Amino acid sequence: MTKDHNLTNATKTVWAGEKEYLVHGATQVPVVHSVSFGYEDIDEWFDVAIGEKDGHIYGRNTNPTVQSFEDKVKILEGAESATSFSTGMAAISNSLATFLQPGDRVVTIKDTYGGTNKIFSEFLPKLNIDVELCETANHEQMEEEIAKGCNILYLETPTNPTVKITDIRRMVKAAKAVDALVFVDNTFATPMNQNPLALGADLVIHSATKFLGGHADALGGVVVGSEDLVEQIFHYREINGATLDPMAAYLLLRGMKTLDIRNERQCASAMKIANYLKQHDAIEDVFYPGLEDHPNHDIAKKQMSNFGGMLSFSLKDGLDGVREFLPKLQYANRAANLGAVETVVGPARTTSHIECTPEERKALGIPEGLIRYSVGIEDVNDLIADLENALSYITVKS
Repeated sequence: MTKDHNLTNATKTVWAGEKEYLVHGATQVPVVHSVSFGYEDIDEWFDVAIGEKDGHIYGRNTNPTVQSFEDKVKILEGAESATSFSTGMAAISNSLATFLQPGDRVVTIKDTYGGTNKIFSEFLPKLNIDVELCETANHEQMEEEIAKGCNILYLETPTNPTVKITDIRRMVKAAKAVDALVFVDNTFATPMNQNPLALGADLVIHSATKFLGGHADALGGVVVGSEDLVEQIFHYREINGATLDPMAAYLLLRGMKTLDIRNERQCASAMKIANYLKQHDAIEDVFYPGLEDHPNHDIAKKQMSNFGGMLSFSLKDGLDGVREFLPKLQYANRAANLGAVETVVGPARTTSHIECTPEERKALGIPEGLIRYSVGIEDVNDLIADLENALSYITVKS
């Protein structure tokens, strides 16, 4: 509904994109498990099939529950259109495949998520697509590489796991000078804290598995942008088949109802935890864009409304310290996920960059002693006490 666009995010997360999908007086969007959708009128069936009329034909293409989820994300990001996928990586790979062909050139950053980095460093070069990996904080280098020729500029900001920041508006200006499309992975920021489309980006990608769903119980991905661009991605996805399951869409939709309030708690807690860790003797470094000494704090402050619920830190004892520290945490799941209501923790070597070798992680500036910490909605004082206790086991050795 158009009036959804005039609401605050807190209200949009609860109501946006749902009302037209409610049936029989239900207050919740139903899970429509039907694989196909029937029509008695053959002409109406044809009109729906070719997109002349709203409706659904086959579950690999569209589904009412899935569309409600897409609509909610679309409205939160201020986009014209959205399409979803079975996972976040499916959203990334399908979107890139839609617009790239042999001989094209991609400019991106070194600090993308490990799976994304593998697409750029391993898979695209096999298709004769040139990829230039730039230092994430070096805007001048990116501008120089973009000026040499670029079909797609791919950004992830904040990055996973070192939460580095790229100036979206500045990079968009460079990309548009050579007619390049700009993709931004907005997973860490969420629509609550950053809206790349408003900064000039063409397409915004989310791993919905993370903060959007928020309960670590459903996989999904979503891309939003202009109707023309998203329609092209949708066509690629509907043929290649990386479809979001209706039950997963329902779980993501349900989770998004609390996105605003979860985000508010997680951002506030992350800031307090980052400041606490900075003062601890066992900590080598803390990475959080909300800290004033973060290298790109000023950029983050300019393009983000808040700094997110993700931080990372490195231990002075390196990997040995990680082995001592992690098992001692009582209120954190040691798992390869993030953005959940429960705090989730793990080293990059088993989470974001498990696909990479130690040498590759080192080249990306990720020490083996780095810990990714996804702040949950627990009381922040309890989380700090838990960190204090776990760190005490390695402080003696530091």
